[in-house]
Amino acid sequence: MSLSETVSKIDSLSDEQRECVENCNEAAEVCEWCADECLGDADMEECARLCRDVADLASLHARFMARSSNYSTQLAQACAGACEECAEECSRHDADHCQVCADVLEECAESCRRMANS
Repeated sequence: MSLSETVSKIDSLSDEQRECVENCNEAAEVCEWCADECLGDADMEECARLCRDVADLASLHARFMARSSNYSTQLAQACAGACEECAEECSRHDADHCQVCADVLEECAESCRRMANS
């Protein structure tokens, strides 16, 4: 079963929340990939660090949303901010993994901002 199929079975989530959970999980995956690709390059240390932060925050936010945690709003705000900062950093680099990461993070930041403001 795919992630989106699993998320669609969580009855307590709205369509917007489901989208955010999926975006957060995608962000966590792409950030792990990007961070791994950046390792060993001194010019990419900040990118790798930010990607690791986003991977952890996005994964945590998705889990908190799935269980309807009272802390989801605060995590949505933190996740959106981290995604925005990391996307900005990734967009400065020409590497394909950084460009893909920046695109995914912009979408994740938008959905997390919607969750934080709802």
